[in-house]
Amino acid sequence: MAEEAIKAEGVVKKFLSNGLYTVELEGGHEIQAHVKGKMRMHNIRVMVGDNVTIEMSPYDLTKGRITFRKR
Repeated sequence: MAEEAIKAEGVVKKFLSNGLYTVELEGGHEIQAHVKGKMRMHNIRVMVGDNVTIEMSPYDLTKGRITFRKR
């Protein structure tokens, strides 16, 4: 049975290699995140300073997936 993903809001702080980003969450924690497949498919660019929505697995809270970029 699949566990529900944890959703959080954050700000992109750094662009790392291979499409990884460092995102600072609302509580001050920093995680590494990559862009979700649909965002990559539709060429939605994520820049440093963008507000984003993140999904994280409950098993590993240090990695996540960027699912939405706010304007």
